[in-house]
Amino acid sequence: MSRAGAAWREGLPPAVEGLLVDADHVDVKTVLGEPSLRQFLAAAMSWQPAWMQLLFRGREVLARLLRLDHPDMPSMPTMRLRPEEVSFAPGASVWFFTVIAGVEGHYIVLEAADNHLTGVLAIVCEPAASTPEENRFRVITVVRHHRWTGRLYFAVVRPFHHLVVASMTRAAAVGSTVPKRA
Repeated sequence: MSRAGAAWREGLPPAVEGLLVDADHVDVKTVLGEPSLRQFLAAAMSWQPAWMQLLFRGREVLARLLRLDHPDMPSMPTMRLRPEEVSFAPGASVWFFTVIAGVEGHYIVLEAADNHLTGVLAIVCEPAASTPEENRFRVITVVRHHRWTGRLYFAVVRPFHHLVVASMTRAAAVGSTVPKRA
């Protein structure tokens, strides 16, 4: 696991805690923000700056070289995901993810699986202890490698994964669907 200590695990819903067993990689990003869970997820999935779209094109090249089942990810949606379009129902789709569990306002667990690895994205929302009008979001990535290509693939994309998830998390915390200029 990539995360030292266990303090970030406190208060995780059992459906999320169970995902951590036998994981090859776990990454957690935590942020405070005013959006609801629906708003946060919609903003995170809709945040698509040009540099991120280029990274996904590079991912397609790597996926073809490794002969993955799904070298071409579904195109990044051109329409922004609206909060009311977010479903918490198991089996529903959110971009290239499938909802595997969720409770409105509390958490959602999304999964993307291929022949080389399975990636899970869990977002846990809880009231912030310091400010009642804010929520604390824990964005948890769990990866399980299925074979040597999964280890190789994730070793290559891991630095970019951190950049993408951290950027999406920050953008979603402020409800942004477009990147802000630094």
